[in-house]
Amino acid sequence: RGEIACRIVRTCQQMGIATVAIYSDADADGLHVQVADEAVHVGASPATESYLKIGNVIAAAQRTGADAIHPGYGFLAENATFAQAVLDAGLTWVGPQPEVIARMGDKREAKAFLQAIPYVPGYTGTDQSDETLISAANDIGYPIMIKATAGGGGKGMRAVKSADAMPDALAAARREASQAFGDDTLMLEKRFINPRHIEVQIIGDRHGNVMTLGERECSIQRRHQKIIEESPAAGLDPDLRYDIHQTAQRVGEQLSYQNAGTVEFLLDSDGHFYFMEMNTRLQVEHPVTEAVYGIDLVRWQLHIADGAFLSDLLPLY
Repeated sequence: RGEIACRIVRTCQQMGIATVAIYSDADADGLHVQVADEAVHVGASPATESYLKIGNVIAAAQRTGADAIHPGYGFLAENATFAQAVLDAGLTWVGPQPEVIARMGDKREAKAFLQAIPYVPGYTGTDQSDETLISAANDIGYPIMIKATAGGGGKGMRAVKSADAMPDALAAARREASQAFGDDTLMLEKRFINPRHIEVQIIGDRHGNVMTLGERECSIQRRHQKIIEESPAAGLDPDLRYDIHQTAQRVGEQLSYQNAGTVEFLLDSDGHFYFMEMNTRLQVEHPVTEAVYGIDLVRWQLHIADGAFLSDLLPLY
């Protein structure tokens, strides 16, 4: 707990920027509270009574005279309402635009918005009846994946091998998605057997410039959670690597993407890759890219939030 806060504090200290940590009752003695210049209590131990209370977080920033809020990679990091509230309070948001967070947070809307991007064959329609979803799955061909459109982290996700298993899988996925995200809307995707999972780190400034910072392979997973990340991905044909990077950059450019983000792809055994989703935040795995490329992504995030051009940051690359 508090890992990303400590990580951000470390870079801020190197840049001469004072930091404010927030904490709940449970984290009063947390390391992030100790290393920050100031710390503000924002509520009781349950996250719903502290870290997820947008008003409490913004009040802490205003009370201490903070200029900016970095959301880290948990709790409200990909919450468009929070991002907009930060901006409305006259604070700097260290992340992408609220409308981009909202658009990419819904997998179905993301696919509808992005153009000329290879997608996994599937169903993203508004008709959510069992009959329609089962019919779509039959058309796609089994095995298929059921996914929550509002989710991530494996929540609301089910692998289905046959039509007979679909009704129970749909009910379970809806139930889990509703509990995790407050939204039980589902989508279907063709399931590839033993695909590779490749994610590309992108970063964009406020002036329309977007660049990629290599890829990370995260194919070794358990229960849809990444266990090992490797960069660069082993054995990628140079042309294929170039095409994946170009596609990730094209995603960022279509969104006029600002700050750090990750574009995730599936790579099948025939060398075809497909867009899966985009994480509109710094990821837990960002130190892998930093170690390989010799950069500090949090430093880049802060400079970009302050209006810097990517070209200004290249000497740091």
